[in-house]
Amino acid sequence: MRERRRRVRQASDNFERVEREMTLLARYRYMAMAQTTRLERSAYVLLCRIEVDGPLSIGQLVEALGLDTSTLNRQTAAMTRAGLVERIPDPEGGLARKFRMTEEGAQKLHADREDAVANLERVLADWSPEEAGAFAAALERFNTRIETIIGQPWPRP
Repeated sequence: MRERRRRVRQASDNFERVEREMTLLARYRYMAMAQTTRLERSAYVLLCRIEVDGPLSIGQLVEALGLDTSTLNRQTAAMTRAGLVERIPDPEGGLARKFRMTEEGAQKLHADREDAVANLERVLADWSPEEAGAFAAALERFNTRIETIIGQPWPRP
C-alpha cells in the first residue's frame, strides 16, 4: 500500500513538473515569436496545416484544428486581407471554396520557421545530437498522444 502511494505521489510530482515546464515553454515561445515573427500565432498554425494538406475549406479547417466556424472565419478573413491566403474554387470540383497559401504567405511562414529553428539551435547548442533527438522524439510522442486523445492527428512530413 505504501509503495502504491509513493508511486502515485511521484507520478503527481512528475505531472506538476511537466505542467510547469510546459507553461514556461509556452511563455518563452511567445516571447521569441513576439521579437522575430512576421505572422500571428493563429496564422502560423493555419499556414502550417495548409502547407501540409494543400487547400482546405472552412469545414476541413474546423475538423483539423478543432476550432469553431466563427473563429476560423475571422482568422481566414484577416489572413486573406493580409495577403497570406486566397480563396479558390475546390480543385476537386466540390462546392465549398478553399483557402490556398499565397506566395507571400509561404515566404512569411518559411521566414518565421527559419527564425524558430535558429532560436532552437541557439538553445540546444550545448546538447549532443543524441540528446536533441531524444527530446524531439519525446515531444513528438507527447504531442501524438494528445492528438490521439482529442481525435485530431496532425500530419507530419
